[in-house]
Amino acid sequence: MSAATTSVPADARPLGRPLTANRLPKWAPAGVAVGSIALGCGIGLVGGLESKLQWGLISAALFLVISYALAAQVEGRRQAKDRFATSAVWVAFILAVIPLLALTVYTVQQGIGVVDGNFLTHSMMGVRSAGPGGGIYHALIGTLEQVLLATLMAAPIGLLTAVYLVEYGRGTLAKAVTFFVDVMTGVPSIVAGLFVLSLWNIALGFNYSGFSGSLALAILMMPVVVRSTEEMLKLVPNELREASYALGVPKWKTILRIVLPTAIGGITTGVMLAVARITGETAPVMMLVFGAAYINNNPFDGPQQSLPMYIWQQYAVVNNDYGYARAWGAALVLIAFVMGLNLIARGIARWRSPKAGH
Repeated sequence: MSAATTSVPADARPLGRPLTANRLPKWAPAGVAVGSIALGCGIGLVGGLESKLQWGLISAALFLVISYALAAQVEGRRQAKDRFATSAVWVAFILAVIPLLALTVYTVQQGIGVVDGNFLTHSMMGVRSAGPGGGIYHALIGTLEQVLLATLMAAPIGLLTAVYLVEYGRGTLAKAVTFFVDVMTGVPSIVAGLFVLSLWNIALGFNYSGFSGSLALAILMMPVVVRSTEEMLKLVPNELREASYALGVPKWKTILRIVLPTAIGGITTGVMLAVARITGETAPVMMLVFGAAYINNNPFDGPQQSLPMYIWQQYAVVNNDYGYARAWGAALVLIAFVMGLNLIARGIARWRSPKAGH
C-alpha cells in the first residue's frame, strides 16, 4: 500500500516572512545613535541653534526615525515597531537621567570647594551673611533632630495603620482611612505647615521650635509610610498566616511573629524613603522652626535651623558670592544625605530579600 502524497503548487508562497529573515547587526543601535547625534549637532550648527537642548531633542527624534526606517527596510514592519518601542524607552530614560546627572554634577562643582571640616563643624553665629566663613553645623543638627522626631512619630502610626488596613480593615471605616491616606499623600507641604501653625502655635500657644516643624514633617511622612507598609504586608503569602492559625497561634501573635518579620525589609525601605522625602522640605520649616544662626541642640525650646532653610537664606542675599558658595555647599551635603538614605534603603531591601536567605 503506497503512502498518499500531496503536491504543492509551484506558484504557492509561504505566508508571512520566513523564519530566517534578515536581522540588523548588534552594533546597529549604537551606530544609529552615534550617527543621529552627529546629524543632530550638524543641523543645530547649520540652523544657528544656540541651545544644546535643541540639539539633543533633534538627535533623539532622528534616532527614533532612523531606527524605525532602517529596521523596516531590513527586518520588516513588525520588527521595526518593536525596535521603535525599545528606542523610545531608551530615549525617555536618557531624557530623565540627563537632568539628574547635570544637577548632581553642577552641585558637586559648585559646592565641593566649600565643604570641609570647618564648614561642617561651625555655625553662622557672629558671621556676616555677606562675609566669608561660617558653616552648617547648626543646620545639620537641626535637620537630624527634626527628621528623627518626625520619624519617631510617623513610623509607628503609619505601621499600625497599615497593619489595620491589611489584617483587620473591613467595611466603611477601612474605606474612609484609605481615602484620607490617599488625600494626605497629595497634600502640599505648606498646607501641613499652616495646619500645625494654626493648631500648635496659635491655638495652643507654643513657641517656634524644631518640634513644631517635626509635627508638620510627620504629617507629610505618615501617608508614605502607610502606603509602602501596606503594599509590603500584602506581599506576605497567605499560606504563612494560615499555617500559623492552624497551629493555634492567635492573630495578633501571627502578625507580630510571622507577618511583620517577613515584610520587615520592605517596611524599612519604605520608612527610609519617606525620611528622604521629608528631609528637603522647606515650607513647613520656614513657618514653624523659624531659623537661627546659632547652635540649638534642644528641638523643644526656641527656633532652630535646618539645611533647606539655610540654603534658602544664604541664596536669598543678592550679589553675595560667599552666601552662594555656602548655599551650594549645604545643597551638596543635603543631596549626599538623601542619597545615603536611599542607598541604605536599597541595601536593607537586598539584605532582607528572599534570595539573600534572611
